[in-house]
Amino acid sequence: MKFTFVTLFQNIIEGYFSDSILNKAIQKQILEVEYLNPRDFSSSKHNKVDDSAVGGGAGMVMNPQPLFDALDELRNVNNNVHIIFLTPVAKPFKQNDAKRLSKKSHIAFVSGRYEGIDERVIEKYADELFSIGDYILTGGELPSLVICDAISRNIEGVLGNSDSLAIESFETSLLEAPSFSKPENYENISVPSEYLKGNHSNIRSLKLALSICKTKFFRPEQLLKHRTRKSYEK
Repeated sequence: MKFTFVTLFQNIIEGYFSDSILNKAIQKQILEVEYLNPRDFSSSKHNKVDDSAVGGGAGMVMNPQPLFDALDELRNVNNNVHIIFLTPVAKPFKQNDAKRLSKKSHIAFVSGRYEGIDERVIEKYADELFSIGDYILTGGELPSLVICDAISRNIEGVLGNSDSLAIESFETSLLEAPSFSKPENYENISVPSEYLKGNHSNIRSLKLALSICKTKFFRPEQLLKHRTRKSYEK
């Protein structure tokens, strides 16, 4: 999988890939990361990439020329690149999207700045648009990293133990059950005793019960999905 980050601020992103799981995946050549700066494609004298909004309004907007030229070059190199724009007005990014996109060979993330990107760029080049939540950030770099991380974990060979993917939250309608590590008792707080008895059937039943409790407390709408699905299966 190749990831291209189209961003004015490469430094914000590249440090994330210098450690841990994603760095190991790059070292193993499972992942490849590159950067494209729209400023390098600007035709203006001072490499300007923004201008005032047509029709008025506060702030500046990233203008089309640098992004048109940058994305044209990207598509000239690989016409199959899947271009994603990050914007709070888009559909929410979900785990199913991460799994689906992990099958792509090349994904580009376009990070907006200022008051956003000229809509003509999005209309011409976007294959998909995503939001990571109902809030506003100063730029699209953090959402790009969030989505890239979620996709990468689903690529074969990135995780040390791929079995862990099967039990995570959002793989079903329920949230993942609580996890515990050794020691079994710490400061007089013990892990659930059923976990220590070695009866895997009982442990699975307890984990399911705890998943239901956690989902009911944190994400009740997910519990409704779970119950609806179970009723349908019957």
